[in-house]
Amino acid sequence: MSTSEHARTAVPGPLEAGDDGAAAASSPVRAPRRRQAPWRRWLEILLLAGPGVAVFVTFVIVPVVMAGYYGFFKWSGYGPPVEFVGLRNYELILTDPKFLDALWHNGFVLVMSLVLQGPVAIAIALLLNRRMRGRSLIRVLVFVPYVLSEVIVAIGFSLMLHTAGAVNDVLDRAGLGALRQDWLADPDLAIWSLMLILVWKYIGFAVILMLAGLQGVPDELREAAAIDGASYWKTQWYITLPLLGPTIRIWAFLSIIGSLQVFDLVFVIWGQYVADTAGTSTMATYMVANGRISGAYGYGSAVAVVIFLVSLVVALVYQRYVLRRDTEGALTGGAA
Repeated sequence: MSTSEHARTAVPGPLEAGDDGAAAASSPVRAPRRRQAPWRRWLEILLLAGPGVAVFVTFVIVPVVMAGYYGFFKWSGYGPPVEFVGLRNYELILTDPKFLDALWHNGFVLVMSLVLQGPVAIAIALLLNRRMRGRSLIRVLVFVPYVLSEVIVAIGFSLMLHTAGAVNDVLDRAGLGALRQDWLADPDLAIWSLMLILVWKYIGFAVILMLAGLQGVPDELREAAAIDGASYWKTQWYITLPLLGPTIRIWAFLSIIGSLQVFDLVFVIWGQYVADTAGTSTMATYMVANGRISGAYGYGSAVAVVIFLVSLVVALVYQRYVLRRDTEGALTGGAA
């Protein structure tokens, strides 16, 4: 054996050194990953979330705390509150028939908004989800009322529904003068007039939400149902509506919270005094009429706290028993 052959045999090359040596030689050397300092992590969180938290605390938490504080005083709004009355304001609120009527009106608006707006919005969304001429224009026209200011809508409907307004005038010209009504002052009709306005104003928002939810329903399921012989209505009932459930529940939650805080339309159309006699007062109009306008800011603050608590309880109960399946499905990691 020659010297060169003996050297090749005695000195193993990289491929002859074994599997571990080959893997180590072929794999790139990675530098150890540096761990981010805790203070830098908290600094990033502070910079990103700090402005939002500051705005939320300033305009939500602080006013709620201040309203809760002023609610324990008889305060006219000038100078520091000094006349402490304890729970007297809350006792007056919960025993005032006008507030209880306002609470009932909010409950009526809440229920009827779900009953009237929901089915109508789903039907319109199903119609606009199909291919048809002018679909984009119809979608825009349906959504237009929602972007209009509440004040503009209130003034327009107050002029139309007035005793000498356009609605009664059209009835007279059509020979239906016997159907003339006092749409805004009659306690038996005023609350339904309010519901008509609310449905017209907010139906566009519900339709847009339903249309967005329909985009998540796979076409393959509808096609499979059609192949199996299911009719159009059975397909919608057994496939579309169940898959549209999360969207419906979110819309219902937003509608419930909005119904508990109705103010602008009622205040502009009926005012702070007529709303009581017409049967359209709400908790918010009661708060303004008996708080700011009456100069009893302590009492008005107590009403604001009651409205906040009612909305909070309803929201928590709804989230606990209705939205639970949706929120649990959205959790990831250890929370799941």
